[in-house]
Amino acid sequence: MHELNPLSRSIAVIHDTTLRDGEQTAGVAFRPEEKLAIAESLANAGIPELEIGIPAMGSEEEETIRSITRMGLTARLVVWCRMHDTDLAAAKRCAVDMVNASVPVSDIQIRSKLGKDRRWVLQQVDRRVKQVLDSGMDVAVGGEDASRTHLDFVLRVMEVAERAGARRFRYADTLGILEPFNTAHIMRRLRAATDMEIEIHAHNDLGLATANSIAALRFGATHVNTTVNGLGERAGNAALEEVVMCLHHLHGFETGIEVRQFKAISQLVAQASARPVPAGKSIVGDAIFHHESGIHVDGLLKNPRNYQSFDPEELGRQHHMVLGKHSGTRSIVRAYAELGSVITELQAQSILKQIRVYVLQHKAPPPVEDLHRFLLESVESLRAHS
Repeated sequence: MHELNPLSRSIAVIHDTTLRDGEQTAGVAFRPEEKLAIAESLANAGIPELEIGIPAMGSEEEETIRSITRMGLTARLVVWCRMHDTDLAAAKRCAVDMVNASVPVSDIQIRSKLGKDRRWVLQQVDRRVKQVLDSGMDVAVGGEDASRTHLDFVLRVMEVAERAGARRFRYADTLGILEPFNTAHIMRRLRAATDMEIEIHAHNDLGLATANSIAALRFGATHVNTTVNGLGERAGNAALEEVVMCLHHLHGFETGIEVRQFKAISQLVAQASARPVPAGKSIVGDAIFHHESGIHVDGLLKNPRNYQSFDPEELGRQHHMVLGKHSGTRSIVRAYAELGSVITELQAQSILKQIRVYVLQHKAPPPVEDLHRFLLESVESLRAHS
């Protein structure tokens, strides 16, 4: 086996886990109809793989999963299981394409959570991979807490998994402790040791989930776990919208995903999770294409490329000029022109003073009726001083 040149690969497979790890966010619970709607929206946007639930949660969860499998979606459907007979039996009843069979691989979780040792883990991997394959489903072995164990043991787990017939290994940064440089080193080692697919599962505890996901894909991973809006346990997972846009614009990776649908999907998940999206959230936030600074607005009006890293039209959106404390007179002139009024530079300067007073009091841009009032007051003021 040999290490792949990261620059030679152009395909990155998105495996979205909004319906599994996203729903594990404390306080979040999707209704069955919401899960179906989210699954359909993701598949329609071209997400190739969806992790759609945990069958062992009970009969209602199983039925919801089976309802999704009956929708005829184009995405590969995956469920998450522990390496238990009951979990794997429940997965078999759901008729999905693939099982992510997860097992802790860090010493602290093996000992204090399972009361077992490394030898037991290796035996389980060999046994359970074969068990799932006999059930007619593909297998991904999920290495829970992989980032807190010695890399040599991770490689040993992967060796056993590959020999048993697993298709993929999920490297889970369960507590979000990785950083991109170490991630790149780890992925190079994993890639050099196996022909299996490698999936990165990054958490955002230190705000590095997207960066670690991109680093993993650049240096050996073939698949990446994401969630819409970065939903997930504690600080969340790598955000679908961030990972895809980074891949497209920074590295030329092709995902085949329709990014114009991100905003609608984000709103759907925000409503179902009761987790509002911050206005400044990258890619999907309401205010990310709003501009107030006079210098920025002037630059955008002269050439949008002065202050945009990508065209908002790519996402089906557009720039909006906001009047506020940091606006310049050119913004004022333009705003009034859109309202059908031609104003002078002196009027713009007078109106800008009124706008600054307004936004300091109200913490919001002035509405149209106030803009009309400001214009009348500026006219009267300038006439009085002439």
